[in-house]
Amino acid sequence: MSRSWGPGGRVSRRLFIVGAFAGAAALPVVATGPASASAGARRRVLRAHPASVSLGSRTVRTWAYDGLVPGPQIQARAGETVAVRLVNDLPAPTTVHWHGIRLAFPMDGAPGFSQPATRPGHTFDYVFTVPDPGTYFYHSHVGTQPDRGLYGPLIVADPHEPLRYDEEFTVVLDDWLDGVKGTPDDALRRLNSSPGHDDTLRSTALGGVSAEMRHPYYLVNGRTPGAPVTFRSGAGRLVRFRVINAAADSAFRVAIGGHRMTVTHADGFPCRPVTVDTFIIGMGERYDVVVRLDSGAFPLVAVAEGKRGRAFAVVRTSPGARTPAKGAKVPQLNGRMLKYQDLEARRVDNLPRPSRTITVTLGMRPSGNEWTMNGKVAGDHLRLRVDEGETVRLALHNTSPMWHPMHLHGHTFQLRLANGHGPRKDTVNIKPRERLHLDLLADNPGEWMFHCHNLYHQEQGMMGAIGYGPARYRKDHHDKDHRR
Repeated sequence: MSRSWGPGGRVSRRLFIVGAFAGAAALPVVATGPASASAGARRRVLRAHPASVSLGSRTVRTWAYDGLVPGPQIQARAGETVAVRLVNDLPAPTTVHWHGIRLAFPMDGAPGFSQPATRPGHTFDYVFTVPDPGTYFYHSHVGTQPDRGLYGPLIVADPHEPLRYDEEFTVVLDDWLDGVKGTPDDALRRLNSSPGHDDTLRSTALGGVSAEMRHPYYLVNGRTPGAPVTFRSGAGRLVRFRVINAAADSAFRVAIGGHRMTVTHADGFPCRPVTVDTFIIGMGERYDVVVRLDSGAFPLVAVAEGKRGRAFAVVRTSPGARTPAKGAKVPQLNGRMLKYQDLEARRVDNLPRPSRTITVTLGMRPSGNEWTMNGKVAGDHLRLRVDEGETVRLALHNTSPMWHPMHLHGHTFQLRLANGHGPRKDTVNIKPRERLHLDLLADNPGEWMFHCHNLYHQEQGMMGAIGYGPARYRKDHHDKDHRR
């Protein structure tokens, strides 16, 4: 074990890259080396159960993996096999979805599509290869469970990593209400009985309404701003931050006080490096940035876009420096903001040109709490047919008044921008009246969920599927109680 640790007790990228946390940010790590479904496979266990969890300034009752929020960090190298046994000690069925991973369909953790939900007291073995290095995460995909503590980071190291840096930290953003403002199920019931989203949420400067509700807390690595995590490093060190938005209903505007950030990866895939002051990260998105750290202690801030709250952490390179206040002003939040137009995939990652286009219109029914794809809701969901080997263009048109971070399971797509280029991603945030083109290479047969990663929009109907060939499932297999 000592061979893989660098100076100061942190993991050195020269020996093995993991998303290590420093100091108060430390999380247990589940190492997933080569494994298989055979009896001799080296397996890991992930236990979902009710737990009392400290958020730093408050202890709450929630559901979590191994009693931790976020759950234990799982790490692997690209090309290896991950073998995780889910033990369900919850009072309800559950699954684990491996967000962003191009994996075999039966392992996707999508109830009603790839597997039945695992019942209380039962187990399910997830065994899959991780083909692509990058920053990913895992979470339950049953009802409102992801707005509890059922999520954690999954970091896939590149055995031939070309990016040069001294160390890395994983930053998991979340919004939190469970055990403070009722449960997520309570929140969904309130939304379903109301004429729409919280009317104190106004249109953002970027256009449209970004969220449904205000959460009591916004977290970095499971901690509130009143008791923040601290990422400890050294002045002059080049640090990689892997930023994951695991929130249910909040896009975040992220910045580090006194520093600029160079974006190197979007949703796990490399992109042409671009230096910015801040970036917006929608629910389900991930960005990797590298930063050359100055001497001192600096605020890492994630403002919940369109809301009044912020998540907060401290980046410290000098032991004696004054700790920044949780309300510290960060001018970089108003500086140069990353745009999708800034991002360009490597040439080797460009997808073939599409042979046809499928239009997907995102809408809202007059009730204000039903969200549609081509007029359909999840109970009778939209299914887009593709054939193996073809490249199709998904033309997304958002006619609703709200932001929708759209996520596709089991694939990445290429966002095609006006200049003909764009990044490889699996989640894209589309604003009202906006049109985006996503090119998809159909190379992973299955019946894959395609949905809004605002959890409450998903539960209120914005969930469809991309399926290969004729439908091979019965509609009554789908969980019709998506509005509970």
